[in-house]
Amino acid sequence: FYTELIYRTYMKQIISILFLFFLIISCQGNSSATDPHKENFKTRSVDLGTLDSMETGKTYLSVYSSIYSLTEQKTHNLTVTASIRNTSLLDTVYISKARYYNSHGKMIRSYLDNPIYIAPLETVEMVIDEVDQEGGISASFIFDWQKKLDSSEPLFEGVMISTYGTQGLSFTTQGKRIE
Repeated sequence: FYTELIYRTYMKQIISILFLFFLIISCQGNSSATDPHKENFKTRSVDLGTLDSMETGKTYLSVYSSIYSLTEQKTHNLTVTASIRNTSLLDTVYISKARYYNSHGKMIRSYLDNPIYIAPLETVEMVIDEVDQEGGISASFIFDWQKKLDSSEPLFEGVMISTYGTQGLSFTTQGKRIE
C-alpha cells in the first residue's frame, strides 16, 4: 500500500511538471502575435524607376480578423491570409505598397519597405495571426501595383479561417480595383 501511494504521488508530480512545461511553451508562442507575418520581401525588392510603360493600379481587399456570432457581443477570431496572385503566364507584376487598415480606416501597418516583384503565376501571402485583433471586425488592405500595359491584372484574395475542436469556419473575399 505504501509503495502504491508513493508511486501515485510521484506520478502526480510528473504530470503537474509536464502540464506546467507545456503551458509555458504554449504561452511563448504568442509573444510575437502582433508582429506581422512577412515573407522575406527583401529578397524580392526591385527598383521600379528602371521600368518603362507600366500601368498602375490600386486594389482594395476586405478581410475579417473576427466575425460576430450569435450576438454583437460574441465574436470568433480568424486567421487571415491576404493572397496576391500574378495571373500572367509571361509577365512579372510589381507591388509597391501593401497597407493594412482597421475597421475605422486607420492604417495599422505597412507590409512592404520597398516594392517587390511577383513572377508569372507566382503567389505571395501576408498572414494575420488569429490572436492579432488590431484590425477589428472588418479590416482591409490597400495594394498599389504595376504591370505591363498588355498583361493581366493581379488577383487579390482574402482567406479567413478558424478551427476549434471538430468545427471549422472559412470563407474568402476578392479584391476590388479602386484606381
